[in-house]
Amino acid sequence: MKTAPIFTPRDPVFAARVRASFEAQPLMGFIGATLVSVEPGLCVIELPFRSELAQQNGFFHGGIVGTLADNAGGFAAYSLMAPEAGVLTVEYKLNLMAPAKGERLVAEGAVLRSGRNLVVSRAEVYVLGEAGKIHCATMQQTLMTMHGKGVA
Repeated sequence: MKTAPIFTPRDPVFAARVRASFEAQPLMGFIGATLVSVEPGLCVIELPFRSELAQQNGFFHGGIVGTLADNAGGFAAYSLMAPEAGVLTVEYKLNLMAPAKGERLVAEGAVLRSGRNLVVSRAEVYVLGEAGKIHCATMQQTLMTMHGKGVA
């Protein structure tokens, strides 16, 4: 992933808040995703392959790829928000560029612009397996800061 802008978080304990919010999200636990790292404006999430996450040809389903990308970008954005804020995706565009056939998905989210109300982030998704590390998807999204509506 290209170098992201350097951001200063509004919350000195942003990483703990992001991790708590990730752990409180039932979907991430249900699919078996792990929050690997969180830094100001950056987030990496991994997901091991299971047949329940596949489409009919044995690849990770596009919906799963999109879910991981949305969360990586969303939690990257959340890392820059004030302690009392929540985050909500407004929209995202996902380009699936290669079949997600492999043993593990890795989504790397990075904030492009952090405004008072709207944040724009991007996520690059890679599939790791016998063929190495394949860039399988790119996502760009807009997120809304939910002032005074923090969760977890």
